[in-house]
Amino acid sequence: MVALALKNGHIVWSRQFTAGDIFNGACGARNPNCGPDYDFGSSAMLVRSGGKTLLLAGQKSGIVYALDPDRKGEVVWQTRVGKGSTNGGVQWGMASDGRNVYAAVSDVVRTARPNRDLADLRDRDLDTQQGGGLTALRLANGSKAWYAVPRPCEPPKPGCSPAQPAAVTAIAGVIFSGSVDGHLRAYSSENGEVLWDFDTAREFETVNRAKGHGGSIDGPGPVVVNGMVFVNSGYSRQAGMPGNVLLAFGQ
Repeated sequence: MVALALKNGHIVWSRQFTAGDIFNGACGARNPNCGPDYDFGSSAMLVRSGGKTLLLAGQKSGIVYALDPDRKGEVVWQTRVGKGSTNGGVQWGMASDGRNVYAAVSDVVRTARPNRDLADLRDRDLDTQQGGGLTALRLANGSKAWYAVPRPCEPPKPGCSPAQPAAVTAIAGVIFSGSVDGHLRAYSSENGEVLWDFDTAREFETVNRAKGHGGSIDGPGPVVVNGMVFVNSGYSRQAGMPGNVLLAFGQ
């Protein structure tokens, strides 16, 4: 994590959390020159809590950190919310409502695909039972306010996983989190109860008459504006389910 001065770009402070974490797409599971892939895959957030400013950051190790930006990134608290792995832990982003920070985790599990068709570029299958989870942490001290247990793929199907790598979106009383299983779910910010669940992994009649089909939800989180919720569905990378639709939900 690096803090730069807006005036001239000079480094004000920096803090490393995982030393020797050298990793790229060429790293194998047993490569001794590669680290565990515990980078920060999403932007940090500045929030106010108890009259002070906190810098919140979610790591692919599965740990959420609260740092003091006025004390050179000193760790105020840290809490584990996932197992962490390559493409695991907190991936694309958390959200906060000023009381809690909400962190969904990927923790996707892959298994080698034996005797695969060479025309199929996916060389691994996703575990349909493992991965995912959404945790609410109190800004004051990092303690867990609640944890929403992920739901396994029902029924199991290729490219389906309960992993929740997509960025989280928060509005008053509601937390939105998408999953590799294609579901977009709205959770109560009070207790993590699922208020609404929509399976996007299906065919849609599109407004431009193009053939549309949803798939895994990964990467960016839902956009909420003027009573509408917008989300893209379909993510074939990392062995997920492909798709090609932008969905708009009204009240």
